[in-house]
Amino acid sequence: MKRMRLTHFNLKIGRHLQKPETKKYYNEKVFSEIAPRYDFITRVLSLWNDAAWKRYLIESIPGKNHSVCLDLACGTGDITFLLAEKNTGGKVYGLDITEAMLKIARMRNSYKNVSFINQDMCQIEFDGETVDIVTGGYALRNAPDLNMVIREIYRVLKPGGYAAILDFSKPPGKILPKLEYWILKIWAGFWGLLLHRNHEVYSYIAESLKVYPDRGALRILLERQGFSIKKSNLYFFGITQFLLLQKE
Repeated sequence: MKRMRLTHFNLKIGRHLQKPETKKYYNEKVFSEIAPRYDFITRVLSLWNDAAWKRYLIESIPGKNHSVCLDLACGTGDITFLLAEKNTGGKVYGLDITEAMLKIARMRNSYKNVSFINQDMCQIEFDGETVDIVTGGYALRNAPDLNMVIREIYRVLKPGGYAAILDFSKPPGKILPKLEYWILKIWAGFWGLLLHRNHEVYSYIAESLKVYPDRGALRILLERQGFSIKKSNLYFFGITQFLLLQKE
């Protein structure tokens, strides 16, 4: 096994998560830094459950061979490739803001029906009502502007189209969010120190949840936009959640 080189990432979270433009900047820097380790760290942080959750996400989408599928915040392409296997007769696009992630995804790609594009998911360069399926693995929470990306997903989806979302989830109340925060802060922070000499690289997950709506508030945002929630699954005692949405 090739030994991973220790790096030192200096950028601090600070107030970067408070405004869309600064969060976008921070995300680009962080995900460029972690791109070579992204596949490893998603497996470790999920205790090797991540791949199974992503397969379930794909299996939960009704039908097959949809004409156009779009995977938001595609990273190195895990969900994109699963979409390609399910939709052999359709076109699959993986979208990400971080070119370092897309470089790895393109190197991994062996599917003729897959293309990777460098775009901001808050400003998707697709015409309205042209996409059958939208997926997102850890996408909504990382969006610079959550309301804007929800509107964009709704805009590009065809009527009756589906959005399948997997992400960390914030429980309601005051006690449980604090407990979740410290679990993620310590567990993810440990790997940040080990791999980058900066605990914030991965404890960013915990910090991002502080400014993210809880499960009930997120449901309200989605339903107000015009989505109906067809399926909702919680994993790891609610730390992560899968949502299957349909555009009405």
